[in-house]
Amino acid sequence: MGQALLLALGASLAWGVADFVGPLKGRTLGALRVLLWAQVAGLATIGAAVAIRARGPHDWIVLLAVPAALAGTLGLYAYYRGMATGMMSVVAPIAGASAILPVIFGITTGDRPSPAQLAGIACALAGVVLASQEQQAGERGVAAGVGLALLAALGFGLYFPPMHAAGEADFWWASLVFRACAALVILAAVAARRPPLRLRGTNLAVVAAAGIGDTLGNVLFAASAGRGLVSLTSVLASLYPIVTVTLAAVVLGERVSRMQRAGIVLTLAGVGLISAG
Repeated sequence: MGQALLLALGASLAWGVADFVGPLKGRTLGALRVLLWAQVAGLATIGAAVAIRARGPHDWIVLLAVPAALAGTLGLYAYYRGMATGMMSVVAPIAGASAILPVIFGITTGDRPSPAQLAGIACALAGVVLASQEQQAGERGVAAGVGLALLAALGFGLYFPPMHAAGEADFWWASLVFRACAALVILAAVAARRPPLRLRGTNLAVVAAAGIGDTLGNVLFAASAGRGLVSLTSVLASLYPIVTVTLAAVVLGERVSRMQRAGIVLTLAGVGLISAG
């Protein structure tokens, strides 16, 4: 179980960095253009890894990565659009509430977390809710981009259960199927919307790095699937908003309120309880 939790935390770290860099570039370059080149870089990377491994899939259950890709790509596009209209430090934690869906799924299908782990899940999810609040001029309200962030949370939440099942069968092939399907979805959106696509130099390198980071997160989460409960690994993998919020505060100077800081602390406490349980 400990290895599964470390892999899931590694996924949250990779996703947290990628989900800061990608949407940051998406603000100026356009979400679809950034998503397209990120998918290309991620697909090339995981494709090369699977080719070097030179083994076929162990089980056709890896095809459950297809619905995971459809849901996850919808969530990712909504996430990028939400980041363009609202603060990263608000949108990211709301998207992290996606863990609610796999927790419900896991418990209803037989997962039995310990009392400490259940308390940790509750702390982590409550922390995400607190981190989503914005306070201005003494009034508390819903921050900009919340609607898109909730759509992202829905998409990400529907990603976790099928990807967990696909990863249990073969996490390398599950990751490749996921990335290939996600790339096709983005290509279809590009064909329909016809945004400018050319990207060069530093921008291309940064966007490619974000795509590789996102793919690394997928691989790490899929790898955690065969070693831990979906209700636990999904919560820990959903902690990427902590990384994104921290980077937004340090790099962009976005203000993190006391309530948001309390949410971050509560979330980290939840991680400790889940890991210890």
